Amino acid sequence: MISKGCEQCAKGGKMVLFVYGYCDQRDCFYCPLGENRKNVTTTYANERVVEEDEDIIQEAKRMDALGTSITGGEPQEAMGKTTRYLRLLKEEFGEDHHTHLYTGITGGRENMRRLAEAGLDEIRFHPPYEQWGDLHGTEWEEILYVAREEGLTPAFEIPGIRAEPEFLAFLDEGAAEFCNINEFEMSEGNYRRMQEEGYELREGHMSAVEGSHGILEEMGDHPKVYFCTSVFKDAAQHRNRLKRMAENVRRSFDDVTDDGTLVYGKAWVSEAELDALGVPEEFYTVKSNHVEMAWWLLEEMVDEGDLERGEVVEQYPTVDGTVVERTPLDGGTAGSEATEAPERRAATAGSRE
Repeated sequence: MISKGCEQCAKGGKMVLFVYGYCDQRDCFYCPLGENRKNVTTTYANERVVEEDEDIIQEAKRMDALGTSITGGEPQEAMGKTTRYLRLLKEEFGEDHHTHLYTGITGGRENMRRLAEAGLDEIRFHPPYEQWGDLHGTEWEEILYVAREEGLTPAFEIPGIRAEPEFLAFLDEGAAEFCNINEFEMSEGNYRRMQEEGYELREGHMSAVEGSHGILEEMGDHPKVYFCTSVFKDAAQHRNRLKRMAENVRRSFDDVTDDGTLVYGKAWVSEAELDALGVPEEFYTVKSNHVEMAWWLLEEMVDEGDLERGEVVEQYPTVDGTVVERTPLDGGTAGSEATEAPERRAATAGSRE
C-alpha cells in the first residue's frame, strides 16, 4: 500500500517546504539544486519566499494543502527552524496534516526525538551513494530502528542511479517501511556534472536519464518499492498542486486550464464604460489602470466592436503570479487563430454557470 505522504503528493496536496540550502554532502554529482537554492539560508514554501511564519500558513491555505514535505539542503542541519515549522503546521492544521522529511544524514536519536515531538510523521533517508550495499551494521541501519522507536515512520528515498538489493533486505527485515526510487534526472543544477559522469538524457525526455527505468527489473516487483517517474512528478504532482491552488484562488470569471494555470481577459476600459455596456459586476474586477474580466466575454466585446482592444492572459496561480502567455485582441484578430490557444487550453471550471 502506498504511503500517505506519497498518496497526498500524487493528488498535488503536499506543500514543499524548503527550509535550508546547506548540506554537508557537497560532492553529490547528481544534486539537482539550482543556484538560487544551494547554500542559502532562505526558506521557501513552494515558490514563495518565507519572511515570516505566517507566509507558510498562507501558502498552505492557498493550495489547500493536505500535508507538507520538508526538504533542503539538509533540514537536520537547521533543527531549530525545522522543528518550529513542524509545530506551526500541526498547531494550525491539526494532526491529520501529514508531514514527511527528506534527509541525507542519520542525525541520531536526539534529532529523531525532537522531530517526532515537533510533529513529524515520516522520515525518508537518502544514504550517500558511495555507501550503497554496505549499510548493514552501520549507523544507517541503526537509525531506522531508532526512528521507529521514537515514533517516526522510517523509509528510504533514493535516486534511480542503479539497482541495489540491500534496500530490499532492509524492507524484508522490517527496518524500513518502504523505498521510493525517483527516476534519475538531469536538472539545470546538475546537468554539467551529470554529463561529466557519462550520463545521457533518455530519448524524447526533457530530464529523465537513460537507463534509470532498468532498475525496475531488479527492484520493481517488491510490494514496498515505488518508482516515481519524471513524467509523473511533472504531470501529476506539480500540475495537480497548481490545479488545487488555482481552484482555491480563482475568481468567479477565471478559467482554470488543464495545466493548472488561470486564464482571464485584460482591458483598458473604465468601470463606467462596462456598466454602460451592461456587463454584470461578477464578470470583472477593477485594477489601478485596467480591468480584468472573463476572457471569453472580452473576446466577444472586441469582436463586436464594443471595445477596441484587450488581451487574454494566462498565468500561474502562485503568489508571484508569473505570466505564461499574453494573447493580444483587437478588431482584426478577435475570434481568429490569435485567440484559439487559450480557448483550447482552458478547462472551464464553473465560471460560466
